[in-house]
Amino acid sequence: MPTPDAPDPAPARRRLRLSIGAAIAIGLIVLSAAVGWGILRGQASPADVIPIEEDAQVGAAAGLYVHVLGEVESPGLYLLESDARLVDALAAAGGTTDAADLAAVNLARPLSDGEQVIVPPKGAAAGGDATQQPGDGLIDLNSADQAAREGLPRIGPALAQRIISWRDDNGRFRSVDDLLAVPGIGEKLLAGLRDLVKV
Repeated sequence: MPTPDAPDPAPARRRLRLSIGAAIAIGLIVLSAAVGWGILRGQASPADVIPIEEDAQVGAAAGLYVHVLGEVESPGLYLLESDARLVDALAAAGGTTDAADLAAVNLARPLSDGEQVIVPPKGAAAGGDATQQPGDGLIDLNSADQAAREGLPRIGPALAQRIISWRDDNGRFRSVDDLLAVPGIGEKLLAGLRDLVKV
């Protein structure tokens, strides 16, 4: 039994518990603030926009990126206006070289964001389809001409032209399944073409 002159130890213990609790709460607040600040500082900065000519007046949100390769003066990735056509992509790449086969590309075709345009050299189609990659054997729906499409099973001249017209009107094929949007092509015909074509 404590003597009347001895101090009561209970208030001291309460103060000690309150001090420890306050220190833990402050520590958690500081830690949360530090983690939040680190997350904000660690966010990736936006990707650099590919430089374009100053007079092009193209906004990144309204434009489309097109990768131009082959027989052009300056192959590369270009940001074009959203209603650009293939001729605009070639102009952005500095025009075509003397070796370019312009009969193999449709200069009036509308472009799509993320598209790759390849301008073949003259005579590339002499030994076969210029739109096929070496060793690939697949017909590219976005660049093959009518003759190449007519070589596919059950594709005659009329249906081959409809495929080209669909591409010209709607932009590039994004998947082989897009063929179902072409009048005259159903699931059964698509199944026979699926392993013979690519995009």
